[in-house]
Amino acid sequence: MINNLQRKTERLFVSAKSMRSNFYIQRKRLAKKLGNPRLLQIHFHTLRHWKATTEQHKTKDPWHVKEILGHKSIQSTEVYIQIEKQLYQNGFSDDFTVKVASTNQDITSLLETGFEYVMTKDNLVYFRKRK
Repeated sequence: MINNLQRKTERLFVSAKSMRSNFYIQRKRLAKKLGNPRLLQIHFHTLRHWKATTEQHKTKDPWHVKEILGHKSIQSTEVYIQIEKQLYQNGFSDDFTVKVASTNQDITSLLETGFEYVMTKDNLVYFRKRK
């Protein structure tokens, strides 16, 4: 399928250098347009930290975060776990979306979309997922 894609050059995907350059150009334009110089402090690595921290908070699974980041060692991932603990221990929201299922089809659908089982009561099955 990739070989069938139309190409303007021999390379199908742009280089990391050009992606980075484009990111910095767009960031500078946005900071100027919004009048917010703090946007210039956002780097690629800032986005990596944000994604890892939110995944840790959402899943509470450091091995999952380790795989996403491509770390060889769980010790490298512990940095993000510590950030998550500090953020959410200091009052950040820990809200959940709660759903109730009564059929096997509903249960399957909720599990496939990332909800976790909480309990069963009165033939109803309760699930939750972090917002």
